Amino acid sequence: MIDNLSNDWNGYLKPEANKSYFKQLEYFIQLERQMSNIFPSSGLVFNALQLCSFANTKIVIIGQDPYHGLGQANGLAFSVNEGVKLPPSLKNIFKELNADLGIRISNSGNLQSWANQGVLLINSILTVKENTPSSHKDRGWEQFTDTLISLLSDQKNHLVFMLWGAYAQEKGKIIDSQKHLVLMAPHPSPFSAHKGFLGCKHFSKANQYLLKNNLSEIIWNV
Repeated sequence: MIDNLSNDWNGYLKPEANKSYFKQLEYFIQLERQMSNIFPSSGLVFNALQLCSFANTKIVIIGQDPYHGLGQANGLAFSVNEGVKLPPSLKNIFKELNADLGIRISNSGNLQSWANQGVLLINSILTVKENTPSSHKDRGWEQFTDTLISLLSDQKNHLVFMLWGAYAQEKGKIIDSQKHLVLMAPHPSPFSAHKGFLGCKHFSKANQYLLKNNLSEIIWNV
């Protein structure tokens, strides 16, 4: 699977492809695709990495696993394809953007424009069975995404990590907060957004940090 990456991530992550856990993961997904609808499609599993190279990464937003409804997942955390109804968490992300930076709430949930600017929208688990959330949990993806987050933390400086909810915040243990800005808030889900995600101002804080470190800010409009 990693061979499909055509940018610098290929070199960074190639060693993982030879590890036994990853070979087992590949075999598991291959079998799953023969029996069920698995999202996203095979060509989009590494879309977040393909659209946002290691060198260009400035901000990391960590999700849990892909949307499990037909036609939703496009390989970017929290993002959906054009024409797909906005999921509740994404609606709250757009509400916070509007309150924080006055950005118009978009009808499109495709966040590719963020990825193109250096926002790595990475889920901890990169595949899911249709209508079965967390179905590919504990199969190896978590080890893989821990590795790539560690690479970013160790080898880059002045990144912004947005960790929303307890699951994403677990990843915070492998991030060097002395070198990077780590922003934490409750998950944007309707169950928790009102507990501190709405009003967190992560988007303006991220841009202020980037500018302070002589990096270009993100244009958050979708």
